[in-house]
Amino acid sequence: MWLTNVASQALYTPDGIKAAVKKCRESGINHIFVVMWNKGRTLYPSKVVKDTFGIEIEERLAGRDPLREIIDAAHADSIKVYAWMEYGFAAENSGFGEHILRLKPKWAALGQDGNVAVKNGFKWMNALDPEVQDFMMSLLKEVVTRYPDLDGIQGDDRLPALPTECGYNPEVLAQYKKETGATPTHPKTDVQWVDWRAGKLNQFAKRIYEELKVIRPSLKIAMSPSIFPFAKTEYLQDWPTWVQNGWVDLLSPQVYRYDIAAYRAELSKIVKQQVPSDKLGIVAPGVLLKVGTYKPTEAFLQAMIDENRANNIKGEVFFFYEGLNEQASFFKTYPQQ
Repeated sequence: MWLTNVASQALYTPDGIKAAVKKCRESGINHIFVVMWNKGRTLYPSKVVKDTFGIEIEERLAGRDPLREIIDAAHADSIKVYAWMEYGFAAENSGFGEHILRLKPKWAALGQDGNVAVKNGFKWMNALDPEVQDFMMSLLKEVVTRYPDLDGIQGDDRLPALPTECGYNPEVLAQYKKETGATPTHPKTDVQWVDWRAGKLNQFAKRIYEELKVIRPSLKIAMSPSIFPFAKTEYLQDWPTWVQNGWVDLLSPQVYRYDIAAYRAELSKIVKQQVPSDKLGIVAPGVLLKVGTYKPTEAFLQAMIDENRANNIKGEVFFFYEGLNEQASFFKTYPQQ
């Protein structure tokens, strides 16, 4: 289950966290992916972000450590906890996180027009910049080191990721010219340009895996990218390469679809084309439980789970926690499934 600080108040009181953990356990949930990085803030006290941007923790959580609280509560109930680094390389959305590029303007990802790139309302950091990558690694290493009983970390469709429209920073173009002798043309149809940038993010995925495993070999590295090839054509996420090279321990592609035929079609691509059969055990697809006013019918929800089991997939990750109460009937039987 993904547990967020958006459209949910569960993380804002210790009692809310305890209630969320209890609800998850009753509903058959044994992994909680709890948001720990969004809106330019952490949801645990961070020296890295405080030293870099002057904000130790999301302001409403000052004086608390929600990650410590949820690890303690969840482990007491045999539930694993992963720190979900939701925003990844995304910097700002609707004004939240604006301090990142205000204080670090050179970190901005530029589009073809030379301006800060915006996609789906988000401004982005330049994920190809070594300084930006080092900042993200310092954040990941901090959370892994500070919480030695944390079960894992999770990247998603923004980590490691960069909109395909990005990459036109002068230093990136110079490096591309040096390595390939080419000048990029169209951000999406220039295949060499797409592959080169995706390859740089592949190396960062490798770096995340290898450097965090040095700190704690037992730590699980989870990723929840968009479906493929959309992930690569829109966000330079070549995640089948991560799987093939063993740079991910748990993979949850966001198979967010609104009818069973569409869900079945995407799942089929994952299990037959994108993930080798000997690695299917790491797959737990992302299943949409609630977004805005939408929720799947119980029949559709059951059909998606049945499709997973028919493909020998043993589990799934639901987005998101607040949908539990709206699907109470389904989750009465889910623990037996």
